[in-house]
Amino acid sequence: MTAPERGVAVVTGATGGMGRVIARTLARQGMHVVTIARTPQRAEGLRDEIGRLPGGGSLEVFAGDLSHRAGIVAATTAIRERHGAVHLLINNAGAHYGEHRLSADGVEMHIAVDYLAAYGMTTLLESELRRGRARVVNVASDTLRDTRQLKLGGRPLPATLDMNELSDLARLNPRESFAPFEAYARAKLLTVVAGYALARRWAGDVTVNAVHPGIVATDIIGDVMPAALRPFGGLIRRALLTPEQGAAAALRLATDPALRDVTGRYFVRDADTPTPPVSYRGDVQARLRATTDDFFFADRPRRGAAPLL
Repeated sequence: MTAPERGVAVVTGATGGMGRVIARTLARQGMHVVTIARTPQRAEGLRDEIGRLPGGGSLEVFAGDLSHRAGIVAATTAIRERHGAVHLLINNAGAHYGEHRLSADGVEMHIAVDYLAAYGMTTLLESELRRGRARVVNVASDTLRDTRQLKLGGRPLPATLDMNELSDLARLNPRESFAPFEAYARAKLLTVVAGYALARRWAGDVTVNAVHPGIVATDIIGDVMPAALRPFGGLIRRALLTPEQGAAAALRLATDPALRDVTGRYFVRDADTPTPPVSYRGDVQARLRATTDDFFFADRPRRGAAPLL
């Protein structure tokens, strides 16, 4: 095992943007940072950079593709084999897709990357998180509260969930009604819904919260920007938050001693904020959990499992 006494922090999406800032900051605090990269060579520069930082932190990189079940299982298995406890998990990886695409598991890619990756990382590391009395921070997006790309007056249009579709992950974000921005928002909403259930189930052992870090000038902005605004992309980017400013919101949830026992919340930057009413429904949480647990655990015994709600 690698230096568990220093604290092990698993950070997904650490090779660019906000994730890179989060990894560097935690390393400066002396933590051993673990990340997963489809191309580990991309992380070599970050590892060298962290090695030169004061604080004694370090970076460990595992090869893996979090867009499908096999990659998530392989990544979490590798982490478990190296670390008996995880003290912090920041599910920062995310993506936006302009057209309908399916993962290797036959699941729409927003659901795969923006929901299943975070849920799989969290639940497959359950025993390690419990032993580390960990904090889990899910980086979300406030598009879940308003799916309109141009918000010029009018009422917000929150992301929607259909109970019938929650019975089969392959039915979420179907091709025939696919709207990229809504699909992205729905996947982020699923992460918050699942997080509420996990926070309740793990109360006293692990905290689970979600945060919208603000509109940050990262690579995803170019993907979600409305076509009408793309000619002004450079100007718009200069008005957005920097990755350092965005990372601060996630790091606050991860490290602020005052938030040690806070769980089951959604923050817009530093503000504790309610999410759409559907996210608090017990039947929605239970249906989603049953379907997603079946995706990850149907073919094998679940480690540290608790009964369904």
